[in-house]
Amino acid sequence: MTNDQMTTLDHAERADVFNRDEERVDWHDQTLWFIRQKRDRAANTLPEWEALREAASQIKHNVLGNLDEYLVEFEANAQRNGITVHWAADAAEHNKIVHQILVEQGVTQMVKSKSMLTEECHLNEFLGENGIEVIDTDLGERVVQLAGEPPSHIVMPCIHKKKEEIGEIFHYHMGTEAGLSDPQILTGLARADLRERFLTRRVALTGVNFAVAETGEFVVCTNEGNADMGAHLADVHIACMGMEKIIPKREHLGVFLRLLARSATGQPSTTYTSHFKKPRTGQTMHLVIVDNGRTVQLGRPDFRNSLKCIRCAACMNTCPVYRRSGGHSYHNAISGPIGSILAPNLDMKKYADLPFASTLCGSCSNVCPVKIDIHQQLYKWRQVLVKEGYVTSAKAASMQAMNTVLSNRRFFEVAGGVGRTMMKWFPGIVSNSMNPWYKHREMPTPPEQSFRDWYAENRK
Repeated sequence: MTNDQMTTLDHAERADVFNRDEERVDWHDQTLWFIRQKRDRAANTLPEWEALREAASQIKHNVLGNLDEYLVEFEANAQRNGITVHWAADAAEHNKIVHQILVEQGVTQMVKSKSMLTEECHLNEFLGENGIEVIDTDLGERVVQLAGEPPSHIVMPCIHKKKEEIGEIFHYHMGTEAGLSDPQILTGLARADLRERFLTRRVALTGVNFAVAETGEFVVCTNEGNADMGAHLADVHIACMGMEKIIPKREHLGVFLRLLARSATGQPSTTYTSHFKKPRTGQTMHLVIVDNGRTVQLGRPDFRNSLKCIRCAACMNTCPVYRRSGGHSYHNAISGPIGSILAPNLDMKKYADLPFASTLCGSCSNVCPVKIDIHQQLYKWRQVLVKEGYVTSAKAASMQAMNTVLSNRRFFEVAGGVGRTMMKWFPGIVSNSMNPWYKHREMPTPPEQSFRDWYAENRK
């Protein structure tokens, strides 16, 4: 299926495409569950794990309640440190600011480490259209960039690719030997290719994991050291951050750093945790602080807690829907459960399908290191989208029918009895291709009586 055809599909349709390769789906599911299990083992090594989660949640709660003051404090301290601070109201302004810096430097090439904000803003595409070559230096990001795809996961961008496919991508784009699939060899080839880029590019862009209001510094966490290579070798360092990345004091970093890697990959910490406070002698440092809908989300009481997110992807690794539908099925830079509550804030019509891509099992909320009530927000988004008319007429009608049945005791009892009878004597009514559930699972045998009837008979 072509990219143009894929752009018109919603989550369910994209997931159906992903599920055609059953072997890949099973492998994807098992790999992510393995990472979820690593997260559990890492969390269980810390008796204070739940206290850390609560502390992180409360720190972020404080930040969201005083975001304007912390941002002003951070800007003043960053400028005092010699960092040039820019403000962007939306993705377009962010992209123009980055482009203008590059134009002023007279460069047409740039290296970039992982930044989900720039994916959100579609920076690579914008710069490419304006004659700027961007090389992603995170290995996973580089793979999907060469493949012409967006990341499918915010921590492991090419988790959907097998090593044999990566070998084919390198052979096609980098001229490496055909048929390679050894991860160590492929990593070495990528390292050799990227080394020349690091040494010759005058501008490097990084993301920001945390920005400390008290000191004006920002922290970047990576496992590959590519952010450090780019930033330390370049004459100009551009860092881009969403405005919610602020934390009040440096002492708070310890709380988040102990949670981040354990939640993301099951590691005690990321391999590199780099603090950037001021440019080195002869270097210029720019920091772009981006809103892009965040203040709107901040003003939504039911959804503002989503801005606590530290982009660990624990919710993706545990989500049964994400694991078996793939990240690209979410057609948004941030996929999975957290993406499904962030995306509708940007465009309700475009992303109206995403809050329904969930079982509402609550596993995402259980593993979230900052205790975002993710599954509750998904449920609340469903209510908003139905009320605002952003769902199909069929879904709206079914929701209204369910509301009528579930809000009336007599209707509920009658409907339950009719449903059991029809499933017993006419199973084809529900066991057919028109029922999406039946495509992937057998319908259960209807019980002889409802729990309500059983309870009424046996309550004594």
